[in-house]
Amino acid sequence: MSVKNLPYYVSGLVVKGFGRGSKDLGVPTANLEDKVVDALPSDFNTGVYYGWASIDRKVYKMVASIGWNPFYKNKKKTVEVHLLYKFENDFYGKQIKAIFLDYIRPEKNFTSKEELIKAINNDIATADQLLQQPNMNAYKDNKFLVE
Repeated sequence: MSVKNLPYYVSGLVVKGFGRGSKDLGVPTANLEDKVVDALPSDFNTGVYYGWASIDRKVYKMVASIGWNPFYKNKKKTVEVHLLYKFENDFYGKQIKAIFLDYIRPEKNFTSKEELIKAINNDIATADQLLQQPNMNAYKDNKFLVE
């Protein structure tokens, strides 16, 4: 993994995804519009990242999946952000800003939905822990997220 593109800043609208995050996996995600996916640098690796994201100028820890979701055999590349916070309502159509700080792992296929859910929960725990480090926590106050 080349981290030369990190930190990487994105901003875009939350759009309807496949409906699997909340319903199938128990992990709601904010799917970013196609123009965000299309704007990724060509050498930006697919996989799981962590960082900070904001909606309505409120900042949250996040973990994100960028790629093809091989378990579901997607035909379309996506950017899906999971905020480490329980929201009462959806926020389709709202702008989300995110800073991808570092890479957790490459995307991969799984042999079962249970194995995928376990990996996602491990990614969330890893992101939560790493974002407590002072050098990562400092990004929480980045002007990009709250302007």
